[in-house]
Amino acid sequence: MSKGPISQFIEHHYRHFNAAALVDAAKGYEKHLLEGGKMMVTLAGAMSTAELGISLAEMIRQGKVDIISCTGANLEEDVMNLVAHSHYKRVPHYRDLTPQDEWNLLENHYNRVTDTCIPEEEAFRRLQKHLVKVWKDAEAKGERFFPHEFLYKVVLSGDLKQYYEIDPKNSWIVAAAEKNIPIVVPGWEDSTTGNIFASYCIKNELKATTVKSGIEYMTWLAGWYRENSGGKGVGFFQIGGGIAGDFPICVVPMMYQDLEWHDVPFWSYFCQISDSTTSFGSYSGAVPNEKITWGKLDIHTPKFIVESDATIVAPLIFAWVLGW
Repeated sequence: MSKGPISQFIEHHYRHFNAAALVDAAKGYEKHLLEGGKMMVTLAGAMSTAELGISLAEMIRQGKVDIISCTGANLEEDVMNLVAHSHYKRVPHYRDLTPQDEWNLLENHYNRVTDTCIPEEEAFRRLQKHLVKVWKDAEAKGERFFPHEFLYKVVLSGDLKQYYEIDPKNSWIVAAAEKNIPIVVPGWEDSTTGNIFASYCIKNELKATTVKSGIEYMTWLAGWYRENSGGKGVGFFQIGGGIAGDFPICVVPMMYQDLEWHDVPFWSYFCQISDSTTSFGSYSGAVPNEKITWGKLDIHTPKFIVESDATIVAPLIFAWVLGW
């Protein structure tokens, strides 16, 4: 595949240190796919609010991503940006905000993520009423689904189209729903929609069991991995740290050690983009070799770590893989 201007720029200028690590990781991702491998991408932090969907959605459409693991916040915030983009408020001077400034944002129904404020009414509440409907419909029928499956139902119903404020091709959730790629959402309870769901459970309007649990995600993931890890195997592209990466990577040692399925292959590619540091017992900032001791990676697994800002690095790696 001939490379476009972004990839040409990367190859010409990114020759040393973290820049070279970025190129190595991008070439490794590309090689893994060319050899028939599949890829999991994990999303921590506020990647959806950072609008990573502009490049990630195209990766999904072109079959460069086979499965995603993300936090509940990333699951919901991509759709919030889709339906309320014009109402977001940017605060480039966020470092200068006083506690009173922060309180004023709250009073005006803005929830701040670094330099970006999410509008509560337009973002959360527009999504809430449609999610509550699919939760209640499922419960009335005695059905249960995963968090991402409920969101897929809302997106694919078309009910949100009246609110769209960006081109839906830039929404990774829309792309994922249209291709029906699997998403694992560990710790979904730690999200705005998780909190909203809990509030309905407290009011006895919904049962907690209507939404499938994290343990059910892990048991489902074990089956998916078994079915998809033949041949070249499954790669692991980790954006940030946290539960979005820690949870799914453990499926391999869980099967090998706890189930004693000794034919389970290790993850066959590993890359992490992180600005976490290795010191002070940080798991998110640990070097990839540490994962060998936990039975997650093999000695020969291609391993890359780019110690930089994922909002800068991930779109560049995706651009390389897409040939931009």
